[in-house]
Amino acid sequence: MILVDTSVWIDYLRGASTPQAAKLDALLGATPLAIGDLILAEVLQGCSTDREFNAVNRTLSSLELINLGGLEVAVEAARNFRRLRALGFAVRKTIDTVIATRCILDGMELLHSDRDFDPFAQHLGLRCVGCAA
Repeated sequence: MILVDTSVWIDYLRGASTPQAAKLDALLGATPLAIGDLILAEVLQGCSTDREFNAVNRTLSSLELINLGGLEVAVEAARNFRRLRALGFAVRKTIDTVIATRCILDGMELLHSDRDFDPFAQHLGLRCVGCAA
């Protein structure tokens, strides 16, 4: 299962020509993809009209929805934040820590275009689609 991050959905939906958006386009319909509940909220928040909101919601609702949080993830995300901080990395967003931690715990791969996930891949075992770590 591949979890697709907000960063990729935004590029894809805007028609941006990025390697990650192209990868998502190739994976759609060919590979099981998931979206996290918090990722869904982030993507939908960016919709500028009701029509766009409804269309994007319909599209993304066809994917498997992953509950990103919960007690186990919250505690482990805090541990991961502290581990990376001890290694000298400043994790800027709690939501990225939660997303990375859910993927690590569940053995999911993450498709992203956000450098904030790089330390999770380099030091904590996050598996990413198309990244070198």
